[in-house]
Amino acid sequence: MPKVLRSNLPHALMAHLHLRIRDRSIRLEDLESLLEWLNTNPEVPHGRWFKRFPGMTVCGEGELVKTFLLSHQAATGEEVG
Repeated sequence: MPKVLRSNLPHALMAHLHLRIRDRSIRLEDLESLLEWLNTNPEVPHGRWFKRFPGMTVCGEGELVKTFLLSHQAATGEEVG
């Protein structure tokens, strides 16, 4: 199983993630929770996956985080712990 990629992300993806953080007013506390989770070097499925946090849901595909959803938005893929 792949691990979430944390460096050398494509520029367009980084710009998209930054836009989602800003447009959806993702809280600093949720980003800190994401960082704590990433620091565990989590394994994720090869396909679509998501991880729930109190104020947001992180969605990815394989080793890449693809977007941030608000907690009331529906995510697709396999939920990871």
